[in-house]
Amino acid sequence: MYTFFKTKQWAAWAYLGGIGIILLLVAQTYCAVLLNEWYKNFYDILQSVELHTITEFWLSLATFMYIVMPYIVLISVTNFLSRMYTLRWRQAMADDMTNKWMNTDTNIEGASQRIQQDSERFAKIVGSLGTEIVKGIMVLIAFIPILWSLSNELDIPVIGCQPGSLVYIAICLSFFGIIVSWFVGYKLPKLEYNNQVTEAAYRKPLVHAEDNRSLTSKGFLYLRFKELRKNHETLFLHLSYFDLWASLYGQSIVIVPFLIGGIGLFKGILTLGMLVQISNCFSKVHESFSIVLNRWTAITELRSIYLRLTEFYKLMEEE
Repeated sequence: MYTFFKTKQWAAWAYLGGIGIILLLVAQTYCAVLLNEWYKNFYDILQSVELHTITEFWLSLATFMYIVMPYIVLISVTNFLSRMYTLRWRQAMADDMTNKWMNTDTNIEGASQRIQQDSERFAKIVGSLGTEIVKGIMVLIAFIPILWSLSNELDIPVIGCQPGSLVYIAICLSFFGIIVSWFVGYKLPKLEYNNQVTEAAYRKPLVHAEDNRSLTSKGFLYLRFKELRKNHETLFLHLSYFDLWASLYGQSIVIVPFLIGGIGLFKGILTLGMLVQISNCFSKVHESFSIVLNRWTAITELRSIYLRLTEFYKLMEEE
């Protein structure tokens, strides 16, 4: 699984490509900070139109375009490079797995699926999650100081005016969400693993039937699909529990900054621009702390794929 980082053949892509993605993410984060400051200034203009001119309004919109257009290009280039990076990682894994498999007589369940499909899904999910985690760390570095300073403007009920209160609230809510998600979705990895086993069992006779249809029967395929369907239905049931919790949690988080800052707005402590800036900063910081929660389904799938791949390599090593 880690041949991509250990061989000279892939070293340039593994390390230089990774550094390139990180630099692009740094540039994205810088644009996000500029946008956050723009939100404050723009909404302050809207709140106090009598103190500003229409020229200031148009200049503010022009500033938005100057920030957003490079931001869009950066996102597009980052996504392209990330996909190319993932494809190379997959090729490195597939080559390594094929070499080991071809040099042994060990009979491994779903070997073709593990080499072709599991390597593709593993590299894709790890690449996507890795990019999000790196970006999340950069967002935290950039936005935590901003959110910390904005906390000084708030007098939160019960807590009062405490330095960094918004940062602590974002951290606590994120860990609360992760802990609850762990209990709600603790059966998902095993169900996802079983799902791959039943998919492989159903696929194998179909592959054989491509060469000779007499090697299988409709009744046998029906039984295989019945097992597959049963596992899918159980998986979908547990996913529905998790989706219900994730949706409830996600929608509740949206109103938290307004619950906290709304009182300050009506008391005249905060401007509309500051409230929008607080909401944007809080969302950025919370999302970065909640990457595990937001991508729980993908992480669950990754854990099941990891089990299958480690099982594959273990059988190869035993041989």
